Amino acid sequence: MATRSSERTKAAILSAARERFAAVGFEAATIRAIAADAGIDPAMVMRYFGAKDRLFAAAAEFDLRFPDFSDIDHKDLGAALVRHFLERWESDEALILLLKSSTTNHEAAERMRQIFVAQLTPMVAPLTGADAGTRAGLIATQILGFALVRFVLKLPPIAAMSRDEVVEWIGPTVQRYVDAPGPLGLDAK
Repeated sequence: MATRSSERTKAAILSAARERFAAVGFEAATIRAIAADAGIDPAMVMRYFGAKDRLFAAAAEFDLRFPDFSDIDHKDLGAALVRHFLERWESDEALILLLKSSTTNHEAAERMRQIFVAQLTPMVAPLTGADAGTRAGLIATQILGFALVRFVLKLPPIAAMSRDEVVEWIGPTVQRYVDAPGPLGLDAK
């Protein structure tokens, strides 16, 4: 019975957190307000989630919103993927917060892994054929690394680049992950 009650409490907290983060953003959302929305004591939020960034990671539901790439010329997939990800990162501050949190918080890192594995691999598979998981992982290294440097660390040369410059620089690398034969001829293409 206690397990069922704790599961309901956690579900209520997560539901309230999603609504509160969506309504006012991470910075303005407070544990106290989320607890009030869930109809529980703030200590319960802390008991189950420990800190606001851990609660955010648990509540984060992100859709990478992949468009249909089937009309894109295969040789332009790398550039299209980079452009899409760049636009996605620029349009969702919460996704950047999840990335930032994932560098120090296990739950946030796990959530980021789930998002990329569940969404990127199935999207890449029909475009690349063989080794979709490996190729999606390599694409993620470029996308996540770029996002960390541009949006979290704000390294001046990278943060100042235009979208077109980013696509020109990173697109060919992502294209290589889409097209290149696997190492040692192990690729099934």
